[in-house]
Amino acid sequence: MSTKFRKFNFKKLNFPRKKDDAQQTNTAKKQISPERQKRIDFLNKYSLLFHLLLSCGLVFVIEWISRRSLVSACGFVGGHTLAYFYNAFLVFASLTLVYLFRRRAFFRLIISSVWFLLGVTNGVILSNRVTPFAFTDFKMVSDLLAMTNTHYFTITQAILVVAGLGLFVLFLVVFFIKGPKYQGKIHYIVAPVSVLIILFAGVPTITTAAQKTHVVASYFSNIAQGYENYGFVYSFSSSVIDRGMKKPHNYNKETIDAIEDKVNSQKQTTSIADNEKPNVICILLESFCDPSEIKFLHTNKDPIPTFHKLEKEYTSGYLTVPVVGAGTANTEFEVLSGMSIKYFGTGEYPYKTILKDTDCESVAADLTKIGYSTHAVHNNGGNFYSRVNAFSKMGFNSFTSKELMNIQSYTPNGSWATDDILVNETIKTLDSTPNQPDFTYTITVSSHGDYPKDPVIANPEFKVSGTSNEAQTNQYTYYVNQLHQVDNFIADLTAELSKRNEKTIVVMFGDHLPTMGLQDSDMKSGDIYKTKYITWNNFGLPKQDADLKAYQLLANTTNTLGIHEGTILNYHQTQMNSSDYEKGLENLQYDLLYGKRFAYNGKDLYPATNIVMGIDDVTVSNAKKSIDGSQVIIEGKNFTKWSRVYINGTKVDTDFSSDKLLTISSSGIKPGDKIVVNQLGSSNTIFRSSNEYKYSGK
Repeated sequence: MSTKFRKFNFKKLNFPRKKDDAQQTNTAKKQISPERQKRIDFLNKYSLLFHLLLSCGLVFVIEWISRRSLVSACGFVGGHTLAYFYNAFLVFASLTLVYLFRRRAFFRLIISSVWFLLGVTNGVILSNRVTPFAFTDFKMVSDLLAMTNTHYFTITQAILVVAGLGLFVLFLVVFFIKGPKYQGKIHYIVAPVSVLIILFAGVPTITTAAQKTHVVASYFSNIAQGYENYGFVYSFSSSVIDRGMKKPHNYNKETIDAIEDKVNSQKQTTSIADNEKPNVICILLESFCDPSEIKFLHTNKDPIPTFHKLEKEYTSGYLTVPVVGAGTANTEFEVLSGMSIKYFGTGEYPYKTILKDTDCESVAADLTKIGYSTHAVHNNGGNFYSRVNAFSKMGFNSFTSKELMNIQSYTPNGSWATDDILVNETIKTLDSTPNQPDFTYTITVSSHGDYPKDPVIANPEFKVSGTSNEAQTNQYTYYVNQLHQVDNFIADLTAELSKRNEKTIVVMFGDHLPTMGLQDSDMKSGDIYKTKYITWNNFGLPKQDADLKAYQLLANTTNTLGIHEGTILNYHQTQMNSSDYEKGLENLQYDLLYGKRFAYNGKDLYPATNIVMGIDDVTVSNAKKSIDGSQVIIEGKNFTKWSRVYINGTKVDTDFSSDKLLTISSSGIKPGDKIVVNQLGSSNTIFRSSNEYKYSGK
């Protein structure tokens, strides 16, 4: 910080008043009680000291809320004192903005409230997941709204939040009208310059110094631990500023060419014949954790016998994932792209940022190059995590989301579709391309949180012990019983695949541990960022156990199969044991997503696909009036709960009866009108449309 800045007299922010200002002040004072005016004058005189105390208090309250523990908040102040004061400095710097306005009290309230509400949001989020609140979560609002009327996010909670914010806005309006105004002179040069110096010189200078002295860190290998050690205000602020990937210091064409030359000198050629290429099925097991890995948890019998059987008989191991308790899309991104999340900004979701507009090479795109048809299957919303867009950018040919499934069964808490439907939906993708090998990526959902603290399963088959209280017992009881249902899905799918006369390999992995507050010390692996993966195949691959990172998983699988395709896959297959492996991956990843694509010679080798939603055609075969004439019955095939009838392009209220029958009111349709059934995702996104049917009126 410059000497001039340190010597600057901040009292100039309250610049002396002229005579007319004094006259205006005296008029205003007549309307205010002497006691109140005395307090206002005192706060104006010592406003900087007041801001300092307010900043320290706000940071402490925010940490108390975020940690949901007064003791933990005190521990942060005592154990990370310099980080605490640095967080307070950031709040203090933001409060200097009030000196630009005459309604200082109002803007002081606004700024303080923003920080407070962000802290409250973080506390609420941490009560449901391990990953704290980051700027990228604002891009997830549409996904959150899509989850209303679930135990994860109820419509009642949404109403309370909206009502609370509405009352607060009303209070702000009243305070703006009735609140005090600063009556002194605002110096229109000194005040803005001083604020600019603090925000654009002071904050960066002190931040750099704090990072260099390790008061705070510039990169969080563990985002939850980062927030814990360095405070919410700094951590959230860094997630606002630090987005995307930073350009590696040695990134240039020569660096990428050197990496590619090294890979090309060591890579093998795909050796598998076209008629021998196996189907590759990759399955994300939502929040899946082997209960026997949790030290304190005991079950009356094994809830996942199929998983353990496959673990013993086929290739398996620990999988290091980038998230805990939430953030499925980031583990998914690593597995499919072979890229690492750690090179991105704090709390970022590439699906919601860079992949919004940029295509991305993935295992799906790589396998397409050698004749595979590629599919995604998920019994949750297609727009969740912007998956439709992301899968298109990653080169998938089709995506069957819940909107294209005839889902009838839900988990005991009513939040999620059960995974049994995924057996048939996965098999459909293989049947849809009889003359091609398939890569199918299937995502389960039934073991997803929230895990009820009250009992919801009558006479559960699997019981737990070793938990610390009744609420935790209920949560783990629910969880292990849901794990058993996932295990049944694994058993049913592998049984169906074993009946087929097609070579097939299945790779299954847990995307993260459940939201249960687990610590490293609770896990036999000693690391809450480690889940497990298992495999199955029907053509005699040898068991070759290995512990892997999520972004290495499919490179390892394809290497075993003799498939050596793609920029990132080949890099992992040839360079995993090299000394500069991580640096090379960072450069290559930056080049493909943010750089000049030197690895592609500047070309777009993996353009986005025109992804098709679902496998089955939705068809309308007939439309007729009901017996009493009040309704029109629409007959056809492959209707779901997300089917909506459109008359001449306008959506009408639709009742779902079965996968072959829909009904609408007869009042809004007349002979000659055109009927189309659309499968709708959130925000009325049309995923798939039926044929056009002309209504006869009979």
